[in-house]
Amino acid sequence: MSTFLERLQGINLTRRIIYGTVGLATYPGIALVNKLKVNGAEKLKDLPRRNVLFVSNHQTYFADVIAFLHIFFAAKWGRYKGLGLPYYLLNPITRIYYVAAAETMKDTWLTRLFAKAGAITVKRTWRAEGKEVQRGLDPGDTRKIARALDTSWVITFPQGTTKPFAPGRKGTAYIIKQNQPIVVPIVISGFWRAFNKKGLKFKKRGSILSVTIKDPLEIDYNAPVDEILEQVMDAIEQSKKYMLKGRHHLMNIVDK
Repeated sequence: MSTFLERLQGINLTRRIIYGTVGLATYPGIALVNKLKVNGAEKLKDLPRRNVLFVSNHQTYFADVIAFLHIFFAAKWGRYKGLGLPYYLLNPITRIYYVAAAETMKDTWLTRLFAKAGAITVKRTWRAEGKEVQRGLDPGDTRKIARALDTSWVITFPQGTTKPFAPGRKGTAYIIKQNQPIVVPIVISGFWRAFNKKGLKFKKRGSILSVTIKDPLEIDYNAPVDEILEQVMDAIEQSKKYMLKGRHHLMNIVDK
């Protein structure tokens, strides 16, 4: 038993060191070069420490989830409107995992280091006959996410791509149906404008990075998978309804 506790403490210490290192490296881009605007972070304090699934739209490979971690860590210290000085990196939350495509976690030393801090790597795509073929999560990936939910918070991006209004993956709905977590939607904007696709290089400095944390969803876990997925996609404002709203807005701008 003592050996297990020692190993657990070692893992937590390692993750704290990694979060501190990555946090200090990314803090300027999130809070100084650009302006982070946070809404709803106070809702984090009432959440249990396990079986919470955060679902969000996706605009860059890494900047999105890095911003979430900064917000979660700051909230632990009672900072709900912004990050302030990054002293929260001295004692970050260690029970947070995030779902990431395996192929994106091998690019740089920063992403490889970041992967060790809580990435649940999954394979979402492969190539066949020169074409990219999309698939949902396989059973092994689903089990990894279920194990993480059993003890921690998990962040996932149902679309699995940074393309706006891309269809959601049914794997997210299956995970919700099977594990019955508290599902917290997050809506982001501005990240695609501030960073390149990977989210590690600046594209436009001085951008507003908006993160809105919504109330947990009221989900009927017995509902069909398609219905649960539709509810999630609507909550993260990536459903057909929001796509049509966006098109209508653009048409009004053009007409003017």
